[in-house]
Amino acid sequence: MAAPSDDDHRYETSDDDDDTEDETSSSDELGRHASAAAEEDAALGSRRSGSLFMACCGGGGVGWPARSTATTSSTKLRRRRVAGEWNRIYLLACAMGLFVDPLFFYALSVSDAYMCLFVDGWFALTVTALRCMNDLLHLFNLFLRFTAANHRWRTTTTTTAPAAAPTPGRRYYLKDKKGFFLDLFVILPIPQIVLWVAIPSVLKAGSVTAIMTLFLVTFLVQYLPKIYHSVRVLRRMQDHSGYIFGTVWWGIFLNLIAYFVASHAAGGCWYLLGIQRAAKCLEDQCKSTTHCIPQILSCRQPIYYGSTTRPIASPRVIWAHNNHTRYTCLSSPDHYSYGAYKWTVQLVANENRLEKVLLPIFWGLMTLSTFGNLESTTEWVEVVFNIISLTGGVLLVTMLIGNIKVFLNATTSKKQAMQLRMRNLEWWMRRRQLPVGFRQRVRNYERQKWAAMRGVDEYDMIRNLPEGIRRDIKYHLCLDLVRQVPLFQHMDDLVLENICDRVKSLIFTRGEMVSLSFLPLLWKDKIQKFSQY
Repeated sequence: MAAPSDDDHRYETSDDDDDTEDETSSSDELGRHASAAAEEDAALGSRRSGSLFMACCGGGGVGWPARSTATTSSTKLRRRRVAGEWNRIYLLACAMGLFVDPLFFYALSVSDAYMCLFVDGWFALTVTALRCMNDLLHLFNLFLRFTAANHRWRTTTTTTAPAAAPTPGRRYYLKDKKGFFLDLFVILPIPQIVLWVAIPSVLKAGSVTAIMTLFLVTFLVQYLPKIYHSVRVLRRMQDHSGYIFGTVWWGIFLNLIAYFVASHAAGGCWYLLGIQRAAKCLEDQCKSTTHCIPQILSCRQPIYYGSTTRPIASPRVIWAHNNHTRYTCLSSPDHYSYGAYKWTVQLVANENRLEKVLLPIFWGLMTLSTFGNLESTTEWVEVVFNIISLTGGVLLVTMLIGNIKVFLNATTSKKQAMQLRMRNLEWWMRRRQLPVGFRQRVRNYERQKWAAMRGVDEYDMIRNLPEGIRRDIKYHLCLDLVRQVPLFQHMDDLVLENICDRVKSLIFTRGEMVSLSFLPLLWKDKIQKFSQY
């Protein structure tokens, strides 16, 4: 080993595993004891469980997995790693699906020139393409689940008697009817059918206010199960591996994504109800206007792509020049009881699609965060929507703050424990009136120990692992250091493994005297023994 430095780890022999082993007084005795321990472990290795270890090295040795077992294990680990990565991608795809669905609401718009409702064709095409891409990911995940079920079935049948063989993989997966039908239900093209088929038909019939009710109900019928489906995916990942992305900051990021998606969904519903209130205002004005029929409130082209060559009928031209209706319904929210939807007046006829999406998201964030400041009318739909928004906001903010607090506490708990330990040490050193030099040495040791391990007790972590993993890890950590000792350079790997299993990692600061009573110590490529401190 090299000379001691700030980052050096020293290894000393520890008798925790064999309290009856006598201390040696020379390097030769240490070698004999290590060889004897290796032979004893080799004899025990042949009696280990055959399901985990297989004897090797002819007459007996430390149990190592057979080549086929190692290959199978590495294949399983690789598959699990790939499955974990795909599950993370699929979880983000579920979050993206929850974000895409409310965008269908913004395809509905009001023509400022003709004061009629229409579907923005290009925006609808874009959102439909995004939804189809997300559905393809869901279909691919469905295919992977079928494949995984078949693989489990084949793996099980190879080790099961034919009479007790399980059902085929597809039937095995289909037995979970709840999970299968939920996976299938979330990819049904319900919003696409409503937007491209149902809404144009209703617009041609002139029932403009019924469009929003139809759209909102069908949206909630699929969106709420989608939320439940995403939560199931999240819980399944947590139950399977104990974590999702493995870092605290990813946990905070996921909570912020959930809060942002909830604000986006609330803002989309708010926009849809706002455009329904604007359509109701236009409908009321149409009823009080002569020669106005309900079909005028729906544009001549239900799905509009930005240009038309068809002539405009005279009733629509007359309706488009009705300045009183424009002033009452579209110019300002002060001339009609818009209530909580008054901000939507500047959006329903807005041709800027980005502004049409961002303002409802801002409204959702503001409403879910402030729990109030909403001016509501007496209409029951608006009141219920406000109650749900405020209640959901309280729950979401509480969960967000609580989860972020837990995540931040997980990152700072060890640092706080270190600070508390340093305060206790300072108090103790003052209490005992230790010299300044001693205090500085203690401080240097604690700082170096924190810099090396960040508060992690490496010995305790390794000690609690299963024997096979513990021996392999300690063999990996200290093998190079042990080989630097001339006495051990030509020893068998089995002996070196048992030596590594009995050493313990220690940290020393620069300039400290390394001396331990009656224990052999690896020090500058030599084995020495100190009889006193």
